[in-house]
Amino acid sequence: MSKQYLANVPLKINVKVGGRNTVLVDVLSRRIPLVSDRPTIIFGADVTHPHPGEDSSPSIAAVAASQDWPEITKYAGLVSAQAPRQELIQDLYKTWQDPVRGPVTSGMIKDGVSEGQFYQVLLFELDAIRKIDLNPIQACASLEPNYQPPVTFVVVQKRHHTRLFANNHHDRNAVDRSGNILPDSKMCHPTEFDFYLCSHAGIQGTSRSAHYHVLWDENNFTADALQSLTNNLCYTYAYF
Repeated sequence: MSKQYLANVPLKINVKVGGRNTVLVDVLSRRIPLVSDRPTIIFGADVTHPHPGEDSSPSIAAVAASQDWPEITKYAGLVSAQAPRQELIQDLYKTWQDPVRGPVTSGMIKDGVSEGQFYQVLLFELDAIRKIDLNPIQACASLEPNYQPPVTFVVVQKRHHTRLFANNHHDRNAVDRSGNILPDSKMCHPTEFDFYLCSHAGIQGTSRSAHYHVLWDENNFTADALQSLTNNLCYTYAYF
């Protein structure tokens, strides 16, 4: 086996047993916008669907959440099977009656969605984070009475048709080694809170910048602060 392979395996093992392979310098120096100032959980969620024609196979929903504020580098994950082609995560929040313990709450606290589905997803998933079926109080209350943390809800689109190019791809200071735009982009909608971000240099081919849509923001992020936070979080990614 190659040295590169052997060096890569312990990195995966370390993450799976709760370790951290990297920590951001800005995190250690408490310079992450808003997040460094108050206890924060970063949630990520997605739904993977079976190949076309495999209608009997389930879709797989996954949710990850950070556990080590203020460093937001270690994540716990949950995976759940659900109905095929279902974009909304069915088990984000659920309750049932345990014969011994009484009312029990659990669930997974987003998904490859089109722009036409944004507000359907926002209403369903924000409600799942907030609301308890047993009574109409705000619903992180299953964790603590009157607990109502401010939520920022962002949809990330990876499968879109927008491609970004440098004005002068012959200028080696304007592109990466593959000729793609450098890891940053400042193109956004004139009225909506969205932005494209190319956070990593491409190895080959044309890089596809992720498109971020901010659908709900109770933390009052500035555009610069949220873009900086998003870019920083991209560099804590770890393969499982």
